[in-house]
Amino acid sequence: MTYMLNDIDEAIDRKFLVTKTLTNQVQAGTIVHIMDAHSNKDGTVTVYYRITYTKQDYTVKFDNVRQFCKWARPDNFIARHYESFSIKEIQRYLKVKDRTFTSFCLPIILGAWLVIWALCLLLFGTGSSLTMVFGVLLSVLAAVAITIVYRSNRQKALVKLYSKVSANSNWRVNFK
Repeated sequence: MTYMLNDIDEAIDRKFLVTKTLTNQVQAGTIVHIMDAHSNKDGTVTVYYRITYTKQDYTVKFDNVRQFCKWARPDNFIARHYESFSIKEIQRYLKVKDRTFTSFCLPIILGAWLVIWALCLLLFGTGSSLTMVFGVLLSVLAAVAITIVYRSNRQKALVKLYSKVSANSNWRVNFK
């Protein structure tokens, strides 16, 4: 899911989760507070930000607002519970949250279909009705299985984060 700003001024005095690591900047998974930002005459955007927990100041320049939105986005859940997670856990959360059916499942399903049909043609031959029956049946099963795995991985990653936050607080709620 993409977050878009109309103007870079909308980002000022807000917290953002960095989703993409740039050279000489903070790594992905860091919460930053946008202190100031302005559009330059050449169309570029300059952003002054501070790492929320270490109070280090940085400056970064983007070609446009769209690039800034690819670099960072607001995430209230991570911002509230940042101290409960490691950078690796946040990066895993970003990786799982950014997956879509088209970007994750579809390539795997197409690869599985290719293998299934190649095996069916190899085992049963090109003129056999068994090739069609097994090919279609296995193709549908593969697509359903891959979709189920995609959804369960996403849900498990989120439940793991909620469980960790719950364990560090006094919610007394147990996520499974």
